[in-house]
Amino acid sequence: MVNKFKTLLKKEKGFTLVELLAVIVILGIIVAIAIPAVGNIIDKAETDADAAEVKLILDAARLADANQEFTSGTTTIGDLIPNYLDLRSSDLPSGIAETDTISKSDEGIYSIDGYTPPS
Repeated sequence: MVNKFKTLLKKEKGFTLVELLAVIVILGIIVAIAIPAVGNIIDKAETDADAAEVKLILDAARLADANQEFTSGTTTIGDLIPNYLDLRSSDLPSGIAETDTISKSDEGIYSIDGYTPPS
């Protein structure tokens, strides 16, 4: 019995060319499906991160207003950075600069002037 098993193992030396090609084709199909999906996930993550940063900036403006440092009805993002935001200019979401102003409407709604969130 052991000799038969050894004989079978000696005859089976590797994969056939057809088996290897089948595996390569299957891996190619998986990669072709996965790469666009991963790209979409990364794009969505960047968009979500920008939306979170905008919310953080507006929350910092609310905090500055609560501390009576928002007296004129507008302030710039750069004015919030030293005391209310732990951000550098390079960390700001795309489409927003330190010089952009934040306004408070009569209804108490804060907005970044000229900024439209991506859809």
